Amino acid sequence: MPGIASPAPAAALCAAALSVLAAGCAVGPDFHAPAPPDTEQYTRSPLPGETVAAPGTAGAPQRLIAGAEIPGEWWQLFQSPALDRLVRRALADSPTLAAAQATLRQARENLSAESGARLLPQVDASGSATRERISSAAFGSANPSISNFTLYNASVNVSYTFDIFGAVRRDLEGLQALIDYQSFQVEGAYLALTANVVTAAVNQASLRGQIRATQDILALQEKGLQLVQAQLQLGAVARADVLAQQTQIAQTRATLPPLQKQLAQSEHLLAVLSGALPSQVDVPEFELASMTLPRELPVSLPSALVRQRPDIRANEALMHQASAQIGVATAALYPQISLSGSLGSEALTAAKLFGANTVISSLGGSVLQPLFHGGQLTARRRAAIAAYDQAAAQYRQTVLQAFQNVADALRALEDDARTLQAQSDAATAARDTLDLTERQYKLQAVSYLSLLNAQRQYQQTQLALVQAQAARLADTAALFQALGGGWWNRPPPPPALDAAGAATLRSDHDTEREVR
Repeated sequence: MPGIASPAPAAALCAAALSVLAAGCAVGPDFHAPAPPDTEQYTRSPLPGETVAAPGTAGAPQRLIAGAEIPGEWWQLFQSPALDRLVRRALADSPTLAAAQATLRQARENLSAESGARLLPQVDASGSATRERISSAAFGSANPSISNFTLYNASVNVSYTFDIFGAVRRDLEGLQALIDYQSFQVEGAYLALTANVVTAAVNQASLRGQIRATQDILALQEKGLQLVQAQLQLGAVARADVLAQQTQIAQTRATLPPLQKQLAQSEHLLAVLSGALPSQVDVPEFELASMTLPRELPVSLPSALVRQRPDIRANEALMHQASAQIGVATAALYPQISLSGSLGSEALTAAKLFGANTVISSLGGSVLQPLFHGGQLTARRRAAIAAYDQAAAQYRQTVLQAFQNVADALRALEDDARTLQAQSDAATAARDTLDLTERQYKLQAVSYLSLLNAQRQYQQTQLALVQAQAARLADTAALFQALGGGWWNRPPPPPALDAAGAATLRSDHDTEREVR
């Protein structure tokens, strides 16, 4: 790690030990959170303040509001009660979220155990009864004799190692950093779960819309088949035209099973995300028209993103933990001072155990100064510095990916709006073309090939229109996820959550609000 000096020789370490003892500080670097990237925008070219509009579902223009706060329950902006209920069910019953909360509680208990064990003196009570047989010859007696007796002992032992150079404090600092890491892992699991539910619901609605559009197209094609068959009876067309229309219907009908399979899989996914077996839950039937596209989108400032993304904060905590381990490895180079003592009673009978003249005691101290370990201690310190460098590099990569996620989502919103506008125009034109071609075909003003082409164009534009509508909804959810999901603005967890996990999340949220 740049800026960290190499360890001094043993003689210099002893002198440094005395100065550190007087100062009462912990060796090793003090961790400071990395500064946010020096940028004022997410994309190279500025984005328009408002996207273009398109008629129909999900066609409203969206306005980007820089610096606005992200709602903690952002999925409610889609104004779908069924979606809100499903998200809440997932938060209450998801095993993934429950596992993350349990891991956080485990980390907290580990810190509690280590804090009590290493910062305070260790006090133990012991008792023993020993049957012994000795010979007086061991004491130089000229006439040896054998004695049998029972020795009873009861004592209290106290030991304490002074944390002069901060090894214990740095280790506990690292454990606290791991708690912070796991806390943001919980937030990451929360954000991923809610975003996955919303995205899966939009995908289900999209598939349902594509199936409905395909069925409408089939109805039109079957109507066209009746028209061609009528023309065949009048001798106006050849039988090949009828066969071609039948082929077109069969091809369109063949696209339904894959869509229905994907729809069933999306429903199974929603069931599992909500913490239930696919056979045990009735997943709502979402429709694109039942979801409202949020008109105003809060966009966090780039300088705030590193404090909002759970994955960035989690990697920052890993950096902190690695920094603390440098202090632990550095402190291992310095002397360790320990005190121990005991107070008890020792007697030949249990009745006299606490009587007069049976008190025993001891008091001692020790100093351990590493002198030669074959380079082991300095190598461990260098390894700790390398681990910090690795954590710092992973942090920078996470920041880069986070800014890429936001840039991709912002660009997608603009492109999605233009795509939907173009697809809406294309669908309208294709429908008008099909209506005109059908009327002309009845009058034998155009060939059957023109009718067939008009039907295919209409089919393609209808499916593309549904997909474009779903893309706007899904990419809006992706933007909220990329910006961190507003967890710092979330209200306290509902009672359905595990009580300990809810208390943990509430404590973390309160702490974060104080920091912000």
